[in-house]
Amino acid sequence: MTIGMIVLVILVVLLAGAVAAFLYRLRKLRGGGTAAILRVLPNNAGNGWRHGIIRYGENNLVFYKLSSLRLGPDSRITRRGVEVRERRKPEGNEYDIMTEDIVILELADGTDVFEVAFDTGALTAFLSWVESRPSNRSQRRRPNT
Repeated sequence: MTIGMIVLVILVVLLAGAVAAFLYRLRKLRGGGTAAILRVLPNNAGNGWRHGIIRYGENNLVFYKLSSLRLGPDSRITRRGVEVRERRKPEGNEYDIMTEDIVILELADGTDVFEVAFDTGALTAFLSWVESRPSNRSQRRRPNT
């Protein structure tokens, strides 16, 4: 086997891996969810926004960017830890990717801070998900042994 053939085999294997990752990610995105735009803070005004899909679980919200090949979610917010800090409308150049019907929420989950842009229906779904979380007092307590 020549060096050229070895390089060709390596390139074919890498390309096959990239295509497999792309198809896996595409399948995850097409599996359903709520469209949203998210950015991790701190960030410059109007920058860092990423389109993607949010999926709600029992304990976590996961965000998959549309332009990522990462196999798992790109961001994760825990249901018990999420704190809604601020609500605002888009400003300045954010109107390039959002309409005036969009509401932006600033969320904190521990040390992670996000801004998520929702349309009216998605905002209602998110707030319902947060407000319906079980309270900390409803947790079973372990008996002292």
